[in-house]
Amino acid sequence: MGSDSEVEKSHQKERERKKTQALAPIAKPLAGKKLGKRTLKLVRRAAEHKCLKRGVKEVVKSIRRGQKGLCVIAGNISPIDVITHVPILCEEAEIPYVYVSSKEDLANAGATKRPTCCVLVITKPTKGELAQEEQEKLKADYDQVAGEVSELFSSTLF
Repeated sequence: MGSDSEVEKSHQKERERKKTQALAPIAKPLAGKKLGKRTLKLVRRAAEHKCLKRGVKEVVKSIRRGQKGLCVIAGNISPIDVITHVPILCEEAEIPYVYVSSKEDLANAGATKRPTCCVLVITKPTKGELAQEEQEKLKADYDQVAGEVSELFSSTLF
C-alpha cells in the first residue's frame, strides 16, 4: 500500500489524463502547463479587478464592439459548436486567443462557480478606475501572457 501522497499523485495524474482526453480537436493553440497556469493567474487577477468578460455572449459582444484583450477559451467544451465562431472573430479583430484544458479551471480562475466556455481579459475595468500600481501589475501580466500566446500561435501556424 502506498502513502497518501502517492495515492493523491495517482488521482491527479488520472484527472490530467481525463482532461486531455476530453479536449476538442480544434483546441489549438493549447497552452502548456506553465503558460496555462500563468494564463489562469491572469484571469484570476483580472476577475478581482473587474477586467473580465465571461461567457460566449458577453465575449462576442465585446469583440464586435471593438474591445481589445486576450481571449481564453476552454478546450473541453461539448458540443464544440458553441465556441467554434469565437477564434474566427478573434482573428478578424486581431485579438490573441489561447485554449486552456478545462472549463472548470477557467471558471475557478474567473471567480464563478459555473463552468465557463470562454473569457476575455481586458486591461481597463468596465466600471470605475484602478489604482495606478494595480493597473501596471495587471498590464505587465497581460503583456507577458499575450506575448507568450503570440509566440505559441505563430509556432503552430505553418
